[in-house]
Amino acid sequence: MSRGGRIPEVRGGAAGDRGESLVERRGFWANHLLALCGDGACAERADPEWFGGDGADVDALAEILFDPENWPVFRVPVPDGHLGPGVVVVYRNLVDEPGVDYLLDGQDMGSMLSWQELVRVADCPEPSAEGVQDVSGRFLLLLPLLGGAWSEEVVRGRIVAALVAVGAPEDTVGRAADHLLGHLERRTLHDSAWGSPLSGG
Repeated sequence: MSRGGRIPEVRGGAAGDRGESLVERRGFWANHLLALCGDGACAERADPEWFGGDGADVDALAEILFDPENWPVFRVPVPDGHLGPGVVVVYRNLVDEPGVDYLLDGQDMGSMLSWQELVRVADCPEPSAEGVQDVSGRFLLLLPLLGGAWSEEVVRGRIVAALVAVGAPEDTVGRAADHLLGHLERRTLHDSAWGSPLSGG
């Protein structure tokens, strides 16, 4: 994620200025979720195949997702007015400062969704709006925003179910979920003094 501030320009993605169709491609979730596991804190390195797709699939999607000439944009629309039209996920493919930005009204959200908020957004698609509507895809797309305290059993179960739904192999999905959960738990806990985009704070 970025260091904060307004993104000066949001350029188009591989799907007619939008990148939503990429979430259906094999290799997408390995690219998106392995970025969360890049702190080098694990003894075992995550295998991209845990998330569905083989190495060729992952490499092919990486060329699209991280192309400096095309910044894929993923919209997560919600019917709730607190988030306006919803969250926008942008692959910020700057050569000197690449990353993934989670935007609300053009501003970087940072890591600021509690477990309850994440589920609320994921489970409330807006079929009349353009963007990612699949509940499992919405959940996994926004999972890196998770902050605060949570029940490990509940979160792990939801991650496993979502990964299976998007095509992760059932025989390794538990390892993938444990890996993601370990990295989420090592991050700084959500500061209760922060304002929440869903509470109007």
